[in-house]
Amino acid sequence: MSTQQTATHPPLTRGYLFALAGTAFWSSTGVLIRYLSTAHALPSLVLAFWRDLFAATTLALGFLILGRRRALWSTCRRHLSFLVAYGFVLATFNALWTASVALNGAAVGTVLAYSAPAFTALAGRRLFGERVGPLKIIALILSITGCVAVSGAYDPAAWAVAPLGIVIGLLSGLGFSAYSLMGKASSRRKLEAWSVTFWGFAFAAVFLLLFQAPLGQIDDLFWLGTSLHGWSVLLLLAIAPTIGGYGMYTASMRYLPAGTANLISTLEPPLTVLIAYLLLQERMTGVQVVGSLLIVAGVVLVRSRG
Repeated sequence: MSTQQTATHPPLTRGYLFALAGTAFWSSTGVLIRYLSTAHALPSLVLAFWRDLFAATTLALGFLILGRRRALWSTCRRHLSFLVAYGFVLATFNALWTASVALNGAAVGTVLAYSAPAFTALAGRRLFGERVGPLKIIALILSITGCVAVSGAYDPAAWAVAPLGIVIGLLSGLGFSAYSLMGKASSRRKLEAWSVTFWGFAFAAVFLLLFQAPLGQIDDLFWLGTSLHGWSVLLLLAIAPTIGGYGMYTASMRYLPAGTANLISTLEPPLTVLIAYLLLQERMTGVQVVGSLLIVAGVVLVRSRG
């Protein structure tokens, strides 16, 4: 028995460390976006474009170094229409979430986006025939209630002062839900995760570039100019939270059950709140803290059930 425990515990510990590291990386995303939006006044669509482009470029270099270029092109040729749709959904979500963080702050923006798992559970019934039991219904109610509390939508004065931030924040949660559903669809197609991730970011960058043309923001693409610090933070955003978070989380799945890894990832909203408080001095009201806990509780219900 002791021999079995000795052989089992190190891989489990490694899995927990990978999952925690991935979640910690993810939790810094909103903080870095908020910093670029405030310190450099970087427009949301421009920020989202460069983030996706840098992420896609980094992944492309990885495929070239590993000699997997043929596998990458093979995936694109066989599933082009799906990958284009995947990129469009990712571009829409990234644009909404980046705008939400810029308007609402890193903590509130992340919490609102993290309401997505409950909405995904509800949509999964219609798209994939998944069962919606009492726990999922309770989770959805908790998430909606939490969103109302975090965004301040219960107060008519909030709609008079910052209606755009509330609407975009809630839409970012729905965008995250759509992105999650596309990820589930790619899994059912048995597509290789890293290939789908690369093409998702690549097509998302193209769509984000197209989104800016009608808004006259093409001239803002080089908003950061010669600011080495700004470009460095933007590159860090693309590599550490985006690729690093995904890579660590994927690695944890080799040692942990999917349900365990999913539950660990629910630490992202409170970690973001903590980092935003320490680095950006963002504070949440008591009502917003309660709303955040309701959203996290809804996510835990859905994922523990899954």
